Amino acid sequence: MDSPQNSPPQDSPDLPAVQEAPREPILTLPVALTAYIALLALIHLRVLLPPEIENWTIDVFGFIPKRYDSSLLNLQIPGGAGAKVWTFVTYSLLHANLTHLGFNVLWLLPFGSALARRFGAIRFFVFMAVTAAAGALAHLVTHEHAVAPMIGASASVSGAMAAAIRFAFARGSFLSFSRSDADTAAKVPALPLSRALRDGRVVGFLSVWFGLNIIFGVGAIGVDAETTSVAWQAHIGGFFAGLLLFALFDPVPRVRSDAADASSQDVSDRI
Repeated sequence: MDSPQNSPPQDSPDLPAVQEAPREPILTLPVALTAYIALLALIHLRVLLPPEIENWTIDVFGFIPKRYDSSLLNLQIPGGAGAKVWTFVTYSLLHANLTHLGFNVLWLLPFGSALARRFGAIRFFVFMAVTAAAGALAHLVTHEHAVAPMIGASASVSGAMAAAIRFAFARGSFLSFSRSDADTAAKVPALPLSRALRDGRVVGFLSVWFGLNIIFGVGAIGVDAETTSVAWQAHIGGFFAGLLLFALFDPVPRVRSDAADASSQDVSDRI
């Protein structure tokens, strides 16, 4: 006779089934942001092209304020009339070097991730294009006769950061002490703009952002190594476009003004 210890185990109807916990995916970035970063990286491979083709690419797709100067009729800039339209966006897909690209991607990862989850792919891509155009317009107004091409995604990155702070500090969001999972954190109701600008954390963030831009000059720059400079006006143009136009893209219902204070409270307020 076999001993009870050696007999095969039998299912017990009284014991609940044990399920294996779901594994976290390795790639946690939303698809839209992953595609955007991959596009920037793919386009940056242009640096492997011969110098004459690389220079032509910058001239045709970079943003050159002089292109809109009608007083210099004899100046021929590659790209023709079409470049006056597409360069408002295409300049943001070009970067001078890996450091330039890396800084923009690094700033984009937390804020762009939350925004892409909230907006969805189509809204996210359109938003990035609109903020890029706003940055180019700000650069054009302040550099009317500039010949050096402006390139870099910093205006769009600045716009994404500005849009994200509209909901980043609300209870349960990604900069909140009581945050939830990534998808839920990205879809909490946004604060009204007037309320957000009275939040000390938002004001502190804005101060740090402006300070870092001034000190480190992270952003869109000229291509010529001798005339390289930070296009801070483009940053500001993209930032304010993201801050003000956020509501036009946001699919999440807005929190009521009388409930804004309650929705923005954090566990830190009770310490």
